[in-house]
Amino acid sequence: MSSKKRLTRVYKQAQRVPFNQSSKIILFSDCHRGDNSFADDFANNRNIYFHALKQYHKHGFTYCELGDGDELWENISFQSIFSAHKNIYMLLKDFHESNRLHLIWGNHDMVYRNEAYVQKHLSTYFDPKTGTDKPLFTDLKYHEGIVLKNTETEQEIFLTHGHQADWWNYLFWKWSRFMVRALWKPLQIVGIADPTSPAKNYKNLIKVERRIKKWIIDNDNLITVVGHTHRPRFPNPDEISFFNDGSCVHPRSITGIEIENNAISLIKWYTSTTDDGILKIEREVLEGPRDLSDYKSTF
Repeated sequence: MSSKKRLTRVYKQAQRVPFNQSSKIILFSDCHRGDNSFADDFANNRNIYFHALKQYHKHGFTYCELGDGDELWENISFQSIFSAHKNIYMLLKDFHESNRLHLIWGNHDMVYRNEAYVQKHLSTYFDPKTGTDKPLFTDLKYHEGIVLKNTETEQEIFLTHGHQADWWNYLFWKWSRFMVRALWKPLQIVGIADPTSPAKNYKNLIKVERRIKKWIIDNDNLITVVGHTHRPRFPNPDEISFFNDGSCVHPRSITGIEIENNAISLIKWYTSTTDDGILKIEREVLEGPRDLSDYKSTF
């Protein structure tokens, strides 16, 4: 099956989520939450991510995670990741219980496409204080794609991870996972990057983006937001409607996409220092906001 057919299948089978002008949505992807070891890229930004997520929860945003939220290539089980970042999962639990959590699986957490796996590993957690299992993500469902549909304008926004356009990481993800666990994780600790990752292989990145852009053109310039390559993308209205929310493992910062008041923005959260030497976390708008209506359905 070609990348074009894979993306079309995901779009047709995607979960439909309604939104309108009053909706507030934050899109993050590629958190790669790990076990807090030296190979855990997320650990450097966990405080930034946690603070940003708390602000979004406080202000009524819906959280959509576009794949590779958990690093399940380097780590064998979810339990070690949960133990390392329990405060984050308890916050995600709050989103879930208020019906403001939508999750997409990517190539690094592709095991979540198995509903039985999700039910077994994510529905409860063990509380050592009480010695009992407590509810975590009850009735949680992961999706390969989500379509946000505006109930007022009927405009659609297609969300997916993007590895459907990366044949190696889609078809041979188990082999890639084996190589990461057996070879690249130990080497990553000493600074050698995984060459199979599009985020660290520029030629592969360009190929993946080109395939997704072609699919968008073939589908009436449908607004499409992906992750996977870790490279933020925010087009002008006269360009192909190909967005990328970046990742949460940039050096000292995380990037995402906000949708609010029927407008879209590319944002960054990062650490800075005051003149008094106090560290603080700040939000910066990198691109936008642009009205979604500026992005026409035909190109």
